[in-house]
Amino acid sequence: MKLKSLLVGVGLLAGLGTAHAEDPFKVGFVYVGPVGDLGWSYEHDRGRQEMEKYFDGKVETTYVENVPEGADAERVITQLAKSGNDLIFTTSFGYMNPTLKVAKRFPKTTFEHATGYKRAKNMGTYVLRTYEGRYVSGVAAGLLTKTNTIGYIGSFPIPEVIRDIDATYMAAKSVNPDVKIKIVWVNSWYDPGKETDAANALMDQGVDVMLQHTDSPAPLIAAEKRGIRAIGQASDQSSFAPNAHVFSVRDDWAPYYIKTTKAVMDGTYKPTDFWGGFQDDMLSLASINDNLPKEVRAKIDETFEKIDSGEFHPFTGPITDNKGNLVVPAGHTLTDVELAQVNWYVEGIADEVPR
Repeated sequence: MKLKSLLVGVGLLAGLGTAHAEDPFKVGFVYVGPVGDLGWSYEHDRGRQEMEKYFDGKVETTYVENVPEGADAERVITQLAKSGNDLIFTTSFGYMNPTLKVAKRFPKTTFEHATGYKRAKNMGTYVLRTYEGRYVSGVAAGLLTKTNTIGYIGSFPIPEVIRDIDATYMAAKSVNPDVKIKIVWVNSWYDPGKETDAANALMDQGVDVMLQHTDSPAPLIAAEKRGIRAIGQASDQSSFAPNAHVFSVRDDWAPYYIKTTKAVMDGTYKPTDFWGGFQDDMLSLASINDNLPKEVRAKIDETFEKIDSGEFHPFTGPITDNKGNLVVPAGHTLTDVELAQVNWYVEGIADEVPR
């Protein structure tokens, strides 16, 4: 059963306990970028707003935006805990250790950390199967490129990002054996200036379809100006590049925020490692452009349906890395634990993973 359907079916509000009937349940959020980034933090904040609306006055939320990963994050998370928040969501990989430190100091507060792997009795983790969206993106990119060169702007070389680069390239190669991928790292999640520079550098190298794992629409704007194709990240970014935009891989965190908040409120919460994707309606393809060739649109739909139905998993072996090692045996599909440890490029990517 899909997560959204489950939420509707159980009638959440009727099931809430009465301990917080008078005082709103307090939930805090920490964002790595501004809520106006129109990408990653924007979608987390939209999820926060939908969650608050869903609970109709029973939940009070607050957020802190533009929080750097590291010491500043620990200070902000600590302050949210001291302020009486019952549940705190921290939404960037670099918040993992700061969140764990604060969780140990505030055992009566529940913490949830996005995209990490460290958990505690009062701290769970959650992540999206963004590799599913990247695989569909790779199919589209492989079919659309005329130079046989696609580009990828990476933020930080962590498994989440490396995994998505692999998914993109495997997909592109599945429909275009001659395709190459060029990668530029910007070492930032949100820096429109750096992202624009990276986009222009890739286009100077012949890239004519571009993807990104950064949070602003700057690469799409750059692509629109120079007449190439680009795929949106995290939110629907079609308005920034009406001609260049292929589609956006859109995140939807609201179902998880509602489900988790309810669990903490009614005392059934247990820390887990949650992964949500197409099947959970937490990941979708937004605003597929009408200007795509019919055969490309058909292949996008076909690939989405195969992943959504469970017929196909992008990380099913045999898969060989770009050093010739068999990293996924034939017939084996990487588990979530294994997906969280991907630190290799697949065969055909002519580059080295930064160390």
